[in-house]
Amino acid sequence: MNHRINQDLNKVAIIGCGKVGMTAAYALLLKNVVNELVLIGRSQAELTGEQLDLEHGLNFLGAAKIFSSINYEDMAKSDVVVITAGVAQKPGETRLDLTVKNLAIIEEIIPKIVQYAPEAVIVIVSNPVDILTYRAYQIAGLPKGRIFGTGTMLDSARFRFHLSEFLKVNPRSIHAYVLGEHGDSSFPALSSAIVGGQSLLSLPNFSETKALAAFEATRSAAYKIIAAKGATYYAIGTVISQVVEHILRDSRRVLSLSIPLHGYHDYYGVALSVPCVLGRSGVEQALEIKLSWEEKLKLAHSVETLKKYLPKTPA
Repeated sequence: MNHRINQDLNKVAIIGCGKVGMTAAYALLLKNVVNELVLIGRSQAELTGEQLDLEHGLNFLGAAKIFSSINYEDMAKSDVVVITAGVAQKPGETRLDLTVKNLAIIEEIIPKIVQYAPEAVIVIVSNPVDILTYRAYQIAGLPKGRIFGTGTMLDSARFRFHLSEFLKVNPRSIHAYVLGEHGDSSFPALSSAIVGGQSLLSLPNFSETKALAAFEATRSAAYKIIAAKGATYYAIGTVISQVVEHILRDSRRVLSLSIPLHGYHDYYGVALSVPCVLGRSGVEQALEIKLSWEEKLKLAHSVETLKKYLPKTPA
């Protein structure tokens, strides 16, 4: 396994430079894993301002080159393209409420990425991420794993944080996943959760009531943040920087990411989050973990929920 970053090819483009995109850009620069960072949006004046603001901090960071552009051809030879463009979720809205408007944006963007950066790994962040990921996969015609969404990676991190509060264990030592839709039909895979090699369910201080409360806090987190401050961007920006770093470093980390299903638990024709091995070429493997009967029913519900929102347009 090669963990060395290729210093000649380490180029990342971010499409959509609002709060999420720019937080991700800043987090990437803090990590010092990007040689070239391209900011792509609709207003060159605003993009130039963002570029200058980031550049003025480079003296304290790495030696990355930052570019801004309204032209998609400037993403040429990117190793990773991150899509954060789209209409943001508003108070009272679900992610699925954004489907129609953001599908139109994805359908405009994906052909341009394939044209100008055909070798790039494409990371979908915009919501509803599962719907957009599957549609992007249909349009692009790229190999499996080259297009995926951030999915429930943040949900899983939130869930581990809330579990850690009553388990009194560092969240990094808790291996528990939130799977399915990045939205209201998501569910925690408690039956396969592990803490220090021991089943979560068998821990002396485990409480199903507290675990389910931790999940409810996880599922409602975005709604609370949006109601309080209008948008979520710090945590998801950090998630994006982690995903990009794992790709560039070929880390082979296991993360809960949204991918098009090809027989996962016998499901096809939809994208949702499952544990995935992430490396330089994107998602290299989906790990089919064991689910309890109740969890299988919840997975089926997620599949059914998302398929209702998928466009009927043929691939």
